[in-house]
Amino acid sequence: MKTLLAVSLLSLSLHAAAQSYPSRPVRIVVPLSPGGFADTPARLLAPRLSAQFGRQFFVENRPGAGSTIGADFVAKSAPDGYTLLLTGTPHVISAHLYKTLPYDALKDFTPIALVASGPYALVVNPKLPVSSVKELIAAAKAQPGRIDYASSGNGSAQHLVGALFASMAGISLNHVPYKGSGPAMQDLLGGQVLVSFAGVPNVLGHVRSGKLRALGVTTARRWSELPDVPTISEAGLAGYEATLWLDIVGPAGMPQDLVQRLHTEIGKALHEPELQRSFHVAGVEAGFLAPQELGAFIRSEHDKWGKVVRETGATVN
Repeated sequence: MKTLLAVSLLSLSLHAAAQSYPSRPVRIVVPLSPGGFADTPARLLAPRLSAQFGRQFFVENRPGAGSTIGADFVAKSAPDGYTLLLTGTPHVISAHLYKTLPYDALKDFTPIALVASGPYALVVNPKLPVSSVKELIAAAKAQPGRIDYASSGNGSAQHLVGALFASMAGISLNHVPYKGSGPAMQDLLGGQVLVSFAGVPNVLGHVRSGKLRALGVTTARRWSELPDVPTISEAGLAGYEATLWLDIVGPAGMPQDLVQRLHTEIGKALHEPELQRSFHVAGVEAGFLAPQELGAFIRSEHDKWGKVVRETGATVN
């Protein structure tokens, strides 16, 4: 009886708090390094939410362990809407890569809003004498395990996107994990590693200047900022597709009226033409899904990347 009463009181308290939300600043945790695929959209979205709600929404980076450190922090936070998680593909990948996690990637979070999706670009340093996906595959088959590819860390989306590519192509690439996309990009430009799957905005200027060569994009259709770069599927690896997506979730147990309000305001911000243009420059497109639809989408992506992890044998070192 006491337990039921406590639960009822908590529910009433959360509902009451939702009516006056927000009464203090709201933290958006990005579980990845600053400047990466998730960080830029978060920093574009936060000030618009601040203006709409009349309270500050601020971004806090908590990177590490394939996005699991930041995710764990949010999972253990109060479900009152003041600590949110902007995450995406790495969230469901890490659920399969790590043998044990202190949270459940599906059950311990409340889906709120899809934010964006976009491609990675398969790029090579010009020191590697290949000009197409087919030539890269041929080079890797000629020297198994001797071509390095850089990622932002073990368990990152870059890691698994590359593992899926190698598995489907029947080749062996040597995965080199870095502590964030910035150091990985520095070594790629310097020629210490020669291949990477990187966010379009991180490589666009380098591709245009000739410092990097783009062989393909990971999505099912071409990206408008790289119109002459084919999809990896059309460039020679039929059926390959890996779309990177971002969403906002909160801790499990958030009141539905609060979830709906956040979803509505986030959707309002994402429909602004100026924000959509800024997102596109950042290498992503704004996305829209109702919370229930988002929950189903996250579950399907969880299953998809679980299959990739099992079939590729990918592990975290």
